[in-house]
Amino acid sequence: MNAWALRLAGDGLLILLGTAVGTWVTTHHFRPLLDDQQNQVAQCTAARDNLAGLATEQGRAIGDLMLAATGRQAAAEQAVGVARASADTDYAAANRLQQERTGGDQCAAATSIIDKELDL
Repeated sequence: MNAWALRLAGDGLLILLGTAVGTWVTTHHFRPLLDDQQNQVAQCTAARDNLAGLATEQGRAIGDLMLAATGRQAAAEQAVGVARASADTDYAAANRLQQERTGGDQCAAATSIIDKELDL
C-alpha cells in the first residue's frame, strides 16, 4: 500500500507541476495580448467620447445657424415688403407718365412730364 500512496503522491506532484507550468506559459503568452486589447479599448473609448463632444458642439452650431437664418429670412421679407410698397408708388408714377400724351417735341414732352412729376 505504501507504493500505491507513493505513486499517487508522485502523480499529484506531476499534475501540480504541469498546472503551474501551464499557468505560467499561458500567462506570459496571453498577458501582452490582453494588455494590448485593453489599450485599444481605452483608445476607442477616448475617441468615442471626443466624437460625442464634437457632435454636441456641431449640433449647437447648427442650431445657432438655423436661428441666424430665420432672422435673416425675416429681415429679407420685411425689406421685400418695404421695397414692394416703394415700387408700387414708382410703378404708378411711371404708368401715369406713360399714359400722358403731350404733343410736340419728344424731348420737351419728356422734360415737361418729368418736371411735373418732380414738382419743378
